Amino acid sequence: MSMTAKKQAMETGFGGGAPGLPTHHLADELLLDYAAGVCDEAVSLLIASHLTLCPSCRARAEHLDAVGGEMMDALQPQAMADDALERLLGRLDEPEAPVPARPAANVNASAVLPRVLQDYVGGSADQIPWKPLGLGVDHCELSVEGRSRAVLLRVPPGRAVPQHTHEGNEYVLVLQGGFSDQCGHFGRGDVESADASVDHRPVADPGEVCICLAVLDGPMRLTSVIGRALNHFIKF
Repeated sequence: MSMTAKKQAMETGFGGGAPGLPTHHLADELLLDYAAGVCDEAVSLLIASHLTLCPSCRARAEHLDAVGGEMMDALQPQAMADDALERLLGRLDEPEAPVPARPAANVNASAVLPRVLQDYVGGSADQIPWKPLGLGVDHCELSVEGRSRAVLLRVPPGRAVPQHTHEGNEYVLVLQGGFSDQCGHFGRGDVESADASVDHRPVADPGEVCICLAVLDGPMRLTSVIGRALNHFIKF
């Protein structure tokens, strides 16, 4: 994603504090990693999508970018090794590393999928190739590199995702509708972070299908009585 597209995303005209804007935001640690370019592709994709929808985090990310730039300018030049040029030329034939996702201004701000996500599914939400996951929930795994997975989920209104915890970290960004669990209510643009300390049962809001982007760096583990028996057969 070009720096021009990133700048456009930072300047997208969303007013801070207005009704309907996200209230559950990204942790400072995630934004710092994103600004430093050390997040893997799936996490970068989720952050870029959230920044498109959240003026508060977008402003924080812009500030961190500026601080990082000032720190780079303050670094003293270092002498290069004698073989630096040779090693650089030797890397030209290496496979190109994936470019971390960067927010891009929505052409249509009311679209379910932010612009950066549309690039991953090849179009709008209507073109997502959903596959059944079970209990009425559909999913679509996105093609990303790195240790984390990026999965779109579609949950019918009022339907509950089975009680579960995680063998790692999970970040869930709401793109349409909303859901509630013991951590609160999450609507469009909100991000819920969960790990092994969180055992929850998200329930989709009534009246509208809930569509989310979930990023996981470890498998889910079902924790209900029936779910524990199914863990040997269901892997997600």
